[in-house]
Amino acid sequence: MSPAHPNEALEQLRRECLECRRCGLAETRNSVVFGEGDPKAKLVVIGEGPGADEDQSGRPFVGRSGQLLTKILASIGFRREEVFICNIVKCRPPSNRNPMRDEIEACLPWLERQLGLIGPKAVLLLGKVAANTILRNTLPLGAMRGKAWRWEGRDCFVTYHPAALLRNPNWKRGCWEDVQQLRRHYDTITGTEANRENEKEQSAS
Repeated sequence: MSPAHPNEALEQLRRECLECRRCGLAETRNSVVFGEGDPKAKLVVIGEGPGADEDQSGRPFVGRSGQLLTKILASIGFRREEVFICNIVKCRPPSNRNPMRDEIEACLPWLERQLGLIGPKAVLLLGKVAANTILRNTLPLGAMRGKAWRWEGRDCFVTYHPAALLRNPNWKRGCWEDVQQLRRHYDTITGTEANRENEKEQSAS
């Protein structure tokens, strides 16, 4: 029997995932980085895969790119704790290389089950690998940004991976535009737009 509570169901899935040996990444990992956040989050953030800091800690986006992601989310009114953050693959590819196709295919069922349990309204895809995988295309990043993509009943938005922004600070403006568009769309589809306007009026009075 499946646990009725989202916390319990996600925790059960996490325990299963920690034992995964479906691909070769299991041989080189220190940790399975399952993901973390609100099990009932309306927004899920998906990156490519864990880096060295994440592999050591078992938590997603805890290094420099993670600190930048936290700031990006805060800039549009989200705290890390109220979204769910995860990756396409749950184990670090050696030397931070891109995950291979067979590694992605082996890991996708975990992500699909996560999303099924969480039930988000919107998804933010960080970087080309995450976007190409979820949207099932081979488009360049620039062709995927700036619009809402429908996938499995959810609205997806694409922006730069924080690690890319650290290497190319001039892309930060484009990322800011992307996440503002996401926030506006999120407020509309979740009915939080009116609530945010009310909060602004109350804080101004």
